[in-house]
Amino acid sequence: MKIEQIYTGCLAQGAYYITSNGEAAIIDPLRETQPYLDRLEKDDVKLKYIFETHFHADFVSGHVDLSKKTNASIVYGPTAKPEFEAIVAEDNQIFELGNVKIKVLHTPGHTMESSCFLLIDENGNETALFSGDTLFLGDVGRPDLAQKAANLTQEELAGLLYDSLYHKILPLSDDITVYPAHGAGSACGKNMMKETVDSLGNQKSINYALNQPDKESFIKAVTDGLLPPPAYFGMNVAMNKKGYDSFEEVLSHGMKALSAEEFEAAAENTGALILDTRSDKDFAKGFIPKSINIGLKGDFAPWVGAMIVDVKQPILLVTDNGTEEEAVTRLSRVGFDNVLGHLKDGFETWIKAAKETDIINRITADQFSKDYYDNSKVIDVRKESEYTAEHVEDAYSKPLAYINDWVKELNPKEHFYLHCAGGYRSMIAASILQARGYRNFTEVEGGFNAIAQTSIPKTDFVCQSKMLS
Repeated sequence: MKIEQIYTGCLAQGAYYITSNGEAAIIDPLRETQPYLDRLEKDDVKLKYIFETHFHADFVSGHVDLSKKTNASIVYGPTAKPEFEAIVAEDNQIFELGNVKIKVLHTPGHTMESSCFLLIDENGNETALFSGDTLFLGDVGRPDLAQKAANLTQEELAGLLYDSLYHKILPLSDDITVYPAHGAGSACGKNMMKETVDSLGNQKSINYALNQPDKESFIKAVTDGLLPPPAYFGMNVAMNKKGYDSFEEVLSHGMKALSAEEFEAAAENTGALILDTRSDKDFAKGFIPKSINIGLKGDFAPWVGAMIVDVKQPILLVTDNGTEEEAVTRLSRVGFDNVLGHLKDGFETWIKAAKETDIINRITADQFSKDYYDNSKVIDVRKESEYTAEHVEDAYSKPLAYINDWVKELNPKEHFYLHCAGGYRSMIAASILQARGYRNFTEVEGGFNAIAQTSIPKTDFVCQSKMLS
């Protein structure tokens, strides 16, 4: 028997590959299937099952394509209603895989069909728990995503999650290894550890949600401080339930190379959004007017989902040479399949064609410290927890995730400074603001990390871990 965690940092997502005696199972696979097919061929094993812990909201799973290519059965937990052929398992149902067994534990709460998969080894020992979004390391799944579908409040779903965890998971042996579906950085929980594997015994000891005195306390603890889920989540759930176009078809469209003239015509005729995936430093120096910058070297896919929202939005890409396929692939992971093509040879093609360009008014932190005065308006687009830990005195907390709400409050005649932690998020904000006609601002390169090294007055630092405890 072999277990391998396949972790994707951009999504903070863990897929799992299990083999035993010539047979394999994959749990919560990513959208692109070729790496799994290559691994199956290399190991000379047959894929028997594709286990889905639930209908994912934050990414599009590869279950449909993978099943078509391998004839493996897709397995969901009880109450799931997929619109394609799949096994909807019963609670405690056993699936045999080579010399091992996988037991379904129905654990509703995050969603109604949410299930964990318990691995029983060749000797009959319960050895591993693939806990999906039911149990994370340091946290549990948020209970507010399935409210509409289940016609339940988040408190009622949290109550179901309590029953699932305390009656089905906590009684299991301490030495069982926990393999969650997500880690730190995912929007599916609020307080996840950076580690991606742990023992159940350690989680019983340190996980705040597993140490509540009663159900009422648990409900309060897990619902307290939940931020609104990204708006694209519902669209990803729908794709995971209904199916989707093949990844190869999506990639083929996105890899269409367009000249500057073709690119310009496509933007004008289709209403496509121009997504520039270069670094914030390169983008600031010059870009196609009204482009949105979300750098590929960062939490690219989640920010695309949060900022663009509509997965059907036509997109035209500007990329660094050689990264076109990576950009299309990472977009497809969160359901943005309508990529019409990319600018051939990148932004240099636009320059050579003498097309119109724009720039962002960006200054260094040192220059900011020279220009700054007591009444300067400063907008901090970091998360609220980052802002609370330490910020420029009198700065406004306006998290990037909520830009569509706070942009309406801006006075276009009033100048402001804009920053995040390092420049990635503030450049996303700057590009959105400028695309909407706001130009009376200055973005600070290097963000608060650089500002903290200057003499600009700041609040006293408060450790974020202490804030969460």
